[in-house]
Amino acid sequence: MPKLGRKAAFLTLWSVVRGIRGGPPLGMRLSAVPRMLGATITGRYDGKGRLFGMVLALIYIISPIDLIPEAFFAFFGLADDAFVAVWLAGALLSETERFLVWEGRRAAARVVDAA
Repeated sequence: MPKLGRKAAFLTLWSVVRGIRGGPPLGMRLSAVPRMLGATITGRYDGKGRLFGMVLALIYIISPIDLIPEAFFAFFGLADDAFVAVWLAGALLSETERFLVWEGRRAAARVVDAA
C-alpha cells in the first residue's frame, strides 16, 4: 500500500499525471474523498494523521499570513506554496487510492461474511 511520504506523494502525482499507473481513475478518487472523510471521522478508517497533514497543507496554502513572504521574496514565496500544493495533490491521490483499496477489502469481507 502506498505511503504518505514526500517521495511517495510526488511519485503518485507524477504517475497519475503521466497516465502510467493503473490505479483508479481521477474521478473515482475524487468521489471517494467525502466517504474517506466520513470513515476517518467515525474512526472506521485509520487516516486521521494523514488527513490532518493534508488539512495543515491546505491551510498553509490559503493562509493570508503567507502572503507577506510573497511580497518580499516573490519567487521563493510562491515556490514554497507550489511545493506544498504539489505535495498536497500527490498525498490526496495516494491516500484516496489507499482508501479505495481499504474500502474494497471491507466490501469483500462483508460478502464473504454474508455467504
